[in-house]
Amino acid sequence: MRVVAAMSGGVDSAVAAARAVDAGHDVTGIHLALSRNPASYRSGARGCCTIEDSNDARRAADVIGIPFYVWDLSERFHDDVVEDFMDEYAAGRTPNPCLRCNEKIKFAAVLDRALGLGFDAVATGHYAQLRTGDDGLVEMHRAVDHGKDQSYVLGVLDQAQLRHSLFPLGGSTKPQVREEAARRGLLVADKPDSHDICFVADGDNTGWLAEKLGDRAPNRGGDIVDSATGEVLGQHAGTFGYTIGQRKGLRIGRPAPDGKPRFVLDIEPVSGTVTVGPRSELAVDRITGIRPRWCGTVPGRLEGTVQLRAHGDEHRAVVTVDDDHVAIELLDPAYGIAPGQAAVIYDGTRVVGSATISATARAEAGRA
Repeated sequence: MRVVAAMSGGVDSAVAAARAVDAGHDVTGIHLALSRNPASYRSGARGCCTIEDSNDARRAADVIGIPFYVWDLSERFHDDVVEDFMDEYAAGRTPNPCLRCNEKIKFAAVLDRALGLGFDAVATGHYAQLRTGDDGLVEMHRAVDHGKDQSYVLGVLDQAQLRHSLFPLGGSTKPQVREEAARRGLLVADKPDSHDICFVADGDNTGWLAEKLGDRAPNRGGDIVDSATGEVLGQHAGTFGYTIGQRKGLRIGRPAPDGKPRFVLDIEPVSGTVTVGPRSELAVDRITGIRPRWCGTVPGRLEGTVQLRAHGDEHRAVVTVDDDHVAIELLDPAYGIAPGQAAVIYDGTRVVGSATISATARAEAGRA
């Protein structure tokens, strides 16, 4: 097959490209230019789209012996990922920009361009496994290395995209990948993993949003209110700086009435009110999801598991689907789940699909 290898400049994508070559594919390496202003790219290895990363990707392609190009997708990235990030926080929700980037950029824009140029598939360094099911559909499963498993952020991929995807690292552990990179002479063998949001230069989401939102910010301050007493405990500088379940940086000027730590329970952008309370009030066991994305057949009802954060635990759940409405009943409660996050649904190790969380509730309380 003719394969485009998306090379971020890290060790994972470099080894994935090399393995695609070893598998006999005709491989071309590409690096995505995602910033409108390259001078604003962060330095070091904290993100995944820096100038240094582009140079590392090119050097890795040279070692592997494959052609290498840079594709400018900065406009698409800004419109589909950065703008979505700002809109969601302004509305009091908590988005996952990496998941949105996989959906809109890496497996939509890149795949569309690759297919248009005559390529057959896109290979990436994500840790996930692909298998062909008994029904002939391509199934996505968790990676062997559960600590590095990235199936959560790939839960937005549909069957058409999975049929043109390759994940060469799904059967390996991270130490094995680093050892292989060193054997191959790849200089990125010991490069640290990326963690932060690539377009937030210093990892300070709140500061970045305060600067970039401008007039789109729903407010620039308001009250932090205790859920039990209604007492104002402090002031904040913008609801966009908070997310459900947050404990640190609450700017509470006085102790809570019961002396217990406070967590963000609710965010009201219009009134500018951030409501806080004890951790027990964060518990939810009912989740409503919208805008579902299915990796294969749409389930009607499924008893499986749901993952609610990129690095979170699985929760046993009963999932019921009615057109574009997904109802999730958690058999054990989850804490600090925010609208805007993704709920990724699993049947064993297989990814069934995902939905965007629109509301949460606790059954006995009936509180949304």
